[in-house]
Amino acid sequence: MWKVFFTTFGVMFLAELGDKTQLAVISCASRFRSPWTVFAGAALAMVLATAIGTAVGSFLPAVLGERTIRFVSGGLFILFGVLILAGK
Repeated sequence: MWKVFFTTFGVMFLAELGDKTQLAVISCASRFRSPWTVFAGAALAMVLATAIGTAVGSFLPAVLGERTIRFVSGGLFILFGVLILAGK
């Protein structure tokens, strides 16, 4: 159990460092000058997004199959990259 916990924590922590979410939180904290309120809002949003992702991720493979999910996820990742490069 702890291995899963620390692996998930480490991956999420490293993935979130310096990304657009952190930059948005920095922007909100400097704009509204209420760091604890911004922290609470950002933390609640992250918890809710993670809860939804965990809920969907726990039943979706049983419905679609892991291979289909990997294929669709990879395709969407490539599509978003192409759209970003195209400036859309």
